[in-house]
Amino acid sequence: MAPSRVDILQGTLDMLVLKAVSFTPMHGYNILAWLRQATNGELLLEDAALYPALHRLEARHLIDSEWGTSENNRRARYYRLTTAGRKALRTERENWGRYVALVARIMDAPQPA
Repeated sequence: MAPSRVDILQGTLDMLVLKAVSFTPMHGYNILAWLRQATNGELLLEDAALYPALHRLEARHLIDSEWGTSENNRRARYYRLTTAGRKALRTERENWGRYVALVARIMDAPQPA
């Protein structure tokens, strides 16, 4: 049986985009493709949600962009992580780790006496 797909949790898209562009500059389609590949297609991520996130991250100076030519010879906007973005990604990753650990602790907690 195929695993069910999971909706993206509110507030996590920016962190995931920062992670995607931390490897190499990517255009929007490549970011989506990488996120889908990294999650074996289990993460439900709408194309329309990505572009507002990219604009938001660029406005916060966490990513920069420049025009380039894609693999299929089309003009595409490539996004790359800035120094501030790298720092933000580190912070987001630490906060996410703490959050996941806290939720796991609550889910595994015994019934109150």
